[in-house]
Amino acid sequence: MCGIVGYVGYRDCSDVLVSALTKLEYRGYDSAGIAVFENDKIAVAKSKGKLQDLKDKMEIEGKLQGFAGIGHTRWATHGEPSDINSHPHSGKRVTLVHNGIIENYTELKDFLISKKREFLSDTDTEVVAHLLDYYYNKVQDPITAIIDTMQELKGSFALGIVFADYPNVVYAVRRESPLIVGIGKDENFIASDVPAIIKYTKDYYLLEHDEIAVLSKNGVEVFDIHNQPVQKELKTADWDVDAVGKCGYPHYMIKEINEQPNAIKNTVSPRIKDGLPCLEECNITTDSLKDIKQIYVVACGSAMHAGVVGQYVIEELARTPVTVDIASEFKYRNPLVGEGDLVIIISQSGETADSLAALRLAKNRGAKTLAIVNAMGSTIAREADMLIYTHAGPEISVASTKAYMVQLSVMYLFAFELALAKGRIDEEKCRYYTAKLLETSDMVKNVIDASTEISQKISSKLITADSLLYIGRGLDYALSMEGSLKLKEISYIHSESYAAGELKHGTISLITKDMPVIAVATQSDLYEKTVSNIKEVKARGAKVIMICQEGNDVPKDIANYVLQVPKFEELLLPMLVCVPLQLIAYYTAVQRGNDVDQPRNLAKSVTVE
Repeated sequence: MCGIVGYVGYRDCSDVLVSALTKLEYRGYDSAGIAVFENDKIAVAKSKGKLQDLKDKMEIEGKLQGFAGIGHTRWATHGEPSDINSHPHSGKRVTLVHNGIIENYTELKDFLISKKREFLSDTDTEVVAHLLDYYYNKVQDPITAIIDTMQELKGSFALGIVFADYPNVVYAVRRESPLIVGIGKDENFIASDVPAIIKYTKDYYLLEHDEIAVLSKNGVEVFDIHNQPVQKELKTADWDVDAVGKCGYPHYMIKEINEQPNAIKNTVSPRIKDGLPCLEECNITTDSLKDIKQIYVVACGSAMHAGVVGQYVIEELARTPVTVDIASEFKYRNPLVGEGDLVIIISQSGETADSLAALRLAKNRGAKTLAIVNAMGSTIAREADMLIYTHAGPEISVASTKAYMVQLSVMYLFAFELALAKGRIDEEKCRYYTAKLLETSDMVKNVIDASTEISQKISSKLITADSLLYIGRGLDYALSMEGSLKLKEISYIHSESYAAGELKHGTISLITKDMPVIAVATQSDLYEKTVSNIKEVKARGAKVIMICQEGNDVPKDIANYVLQVPKFEELLLPMLVCVPLQLIAYYTAVQRGNDVDQPRNLAKSVTVE
């Protein structure tokens, strides 16, 4: 959600800020703005809409000129999207940008109104600006004022701040919401995420909870909430500018679909030793797995769907009970989690607020925690007992594809090692599954090449649909959940996934003539039953798109379109079958003329509950 950037150095600040914000567009936003020191005064430009609207506005009113400033893309929480509610916000001598939510902003606002403060916007952010200015007026020291303000705030926040009395100095602070400090030569940066600044530097600091950074062109200082200096470890991003570019593809999403084979290889290969899974580098050993009684998988969106696949595989191979929870519900249902349990948190960003809350609850109750994340050094990665990094590289499109794929890969690796540790499979069987997992990289590449054309054809038949169903059984049902989510995320067509065997218990009443139904039927032991369910919807006029394995006996007239994937180890078929589901969603959105990479109302990283 939202994006923060800041710059101080020798370059044109407006150009740097807008360029950096462009790299954060994937996070989702509805307005944008910047503040720049212009002749030692703070000048602000902001606008509802896209960054192009901000640039157009500055073309008319004049581009802000200077060498230091802050910028923001806002996703509305308090107050509708508007020029007034856009960031930055000011409180006389203080101007700032903010990610997160201030939970006690109402009482703080009442207090400030009693002090004759006037507010222009409906945001919680303007309250922070006035509160910081209030304390600054009392102490006349930026860091002390920031500390005093932080002690008053409840909620999550990352702040980029400039003080009118301190030209060409940028201040930053974080609590919960992510923020990094980029380190350059004669220039320094702040940003919500590495892609914003990778064009300028690969070196950065990760700000910890309640740390304050002070940036000038000559260096960076970091202080804790007690105003004591903090020594930071310099980190270096292991990817380059091309990794966050489209590289000739029309959209990030299709680029990232095509990057999946390499992402699988990069994630799986380093974790295999002598043909067996080896997760020792992740602090996972045979002894640590033997005594696990119950597993909870907690995640949101696509990551949760990867967990559902993992549930089927773990229970099948390791015979260990698994519960999959939506992260936003886990904390509030008072789960029966405690010692002897393992809680697996899956998060692409490693900053998902609900997932982080679930992790902390699990730890407080004595459960062991395992994080599966893509973002190096993220909060969830740092706080979990065990950690498996996925190596998807940067994923820019809001709709997750390669991050989901590598989450699947890791769930399989973990399931194999767990089953071996518990003696449920022997080494020979584990080597077999591990070898097959390694093969999926090439198999996915083949499926992308083979299914692109028919996916485009199928998509052309969906673009006028008002609603459709995805159905399947077992692992195919888990895949249907992800396929449905992908389609609704980017095409805006209403779709639902449903266990095929449950159709007669209500949902079949929704079937009308020519309603599309995407039926996934790849599991041999369930194939005939799924075919029977397909016949039920076909008999009621549905337009059926069937996805199955090559060689399956597909009855005549059962489906309008059949998309087949190669025969493969059926336990691992979800890694192949998710590809056409991704492609169908992608091409449907493209043919409907939608903004594929930045779908409406959605954000890539949800850092508030």
